[in-house]
Amino acid sequence: MITLNVNGKEHALDVTDDTPILWALRDVIGLTGTKFGCGKALCGACTIHLDGQATRSCITPVSLASGKKITTIESIGETEVGKRVQDAWLALDVVQCGYCQSGQIMSASALLAQTPNPSDEDIDNAMSGNICRCGTYPRIKAAIKNAAKA
Repeated sequence: MITLNVNGKEHALDVTDDTPILWALRDVIGLTGTKFGCGKALCGACTIHLDGQATRSCITPVSLASGKKITTIESIGETEVGKRVQDAWLALDVVQCGYCQSGQIMSASALLAQTPNPSDEDIDNAMSGNICRCGTYPRIKAAIKNAAKA
């Protein structure tokens, strides 16, 4: 058994220590907003926050999350920065197919929490691990800039 703090709630899970956080979230807890993309931490669809840091949940075992706070897309809007990012996403109609967007929003929120007024280079660096097959990168960048100004 391992206990994870997910979105402010404690969850006792009967999983092995090497179970990726992604599968604990989706299959055991039932939070499906975090997506499986590549399984190799290359696409960013599975991004969550682990103690405020953008983390790829597909390769991070639950054993590394014990005693830490996990935030997922389901609760990021409860934070000031997360709410601003989500509002900017809606205002600029960023989403196209939407599959990557939870990971995009989680990465953008982590960036703005650490760097409230990011440069273009800061945005490019923070978002470089998030792939959008629809190519909404210009709208993503604009939304991050809008969220930073809000």
